[in-house]
Amino acid sequence: MDTMITVENLTKRYGDYVALDDVSFTSKPGRVTGFLGPNGAGKSTTMRIIAGLTPATSGTATVCGSSYRDIHNPATEVGVLLDASAQHAGRTGAEILRLSAMTLGVGRTRVDEMLEMVSLTAEESRRRVRNYSLGMRQRLGIANALLGDPQILILDEPANGLDPAGIHWMRTLLRDYADRGGTVLLSSHLLHEIEIIADDLVVIGQGRIVAQGTKEELLAGNGTRVRSLDDDALLQAMTAAGIVARPVIEGGFLADVAPEDIGRLAARIQIPLVELRPGDGANLEQMFLDLTAATAREGSATQGAPQ
Repeated sequence: MDTMITVENLTKRYGDYVALDDVSFTSKPGRVTGFLGPNGAGKSTTMRIIAGLTPATSGTATVCGSSYRDIHNPATEVGVLLDASAQHAGRTGAEILRLSAMTLGVGRTRVDEMLEMVSLTAEESRRRVRNYSLGMRQRLGIANALLGDPQILILDEPANGLDPAGIHWMRTLLRDYADRGGTVLLSSHLLHEIEIIADDLVVIGQGRIVAQGTKEELLAGNGTRVRSLDDDALLQAMTAAGIVARPVIEGGFLADVAPEDIGRLAARIQIPLVELRPGDGANLEQMFLDLTAATAREGSATQGAPQ
């Protein structure tokens, strides 16, 4: 069975606002895919479309080779946690899981197994969800997502509200799940955690994919770091020469060619360089800030827009 998540040319418009613009990526079995981007970049919208909650304007999103809405008993194939707060506040944790188990057609023993797996005690499971902390709601939401023993997990900010021990528990759980052949698509703003757990990265900014690949590929120090006394003129010259270069947060650019190519170009157009060296291996936070710098500067313009 195809246990991939496949997103192809996904576009979503709300009137004149383009929330997603031709987004394509895959999330593969046995791997954790980290889905990163600033607030308002389109992460939640993408995940809601994959989970059949929001219709796309155009493009497709499939899980297990089908649209989520076309899967007969979807929670037995795809576990979803998009908003841990959106659980019935008046019911107990155990009641919520038992109702889900009845809907899915799984036995009550599975409820007890899931409560134990997410470390909710018998006393806590009898407490009403309105009295749960956010971290407890996250644990309950993950138990619900795993109840049908799915092959795919889609989790939007699952570490919100978890303490350091809870985050470590989450990391171990998801790593074990992927190592057993499961597919994990995980969004988070906790970049350090993504850097530890993710195998593949998809970075989105202003509704467009700005980078994707394996973690090793994206964090490798490929290319050339260059800074000059006239960066605007240098960028114009690199663009005219067909060299792809992106601005970096400390100033200058990371270009996709060797240092000697940039050196020759700068000499030809007589722009003095103040920095020219092979690119460093980056950490995820630095890469994220570099890739989304333009989005962050324009973030105020997107406030209030759907995510």
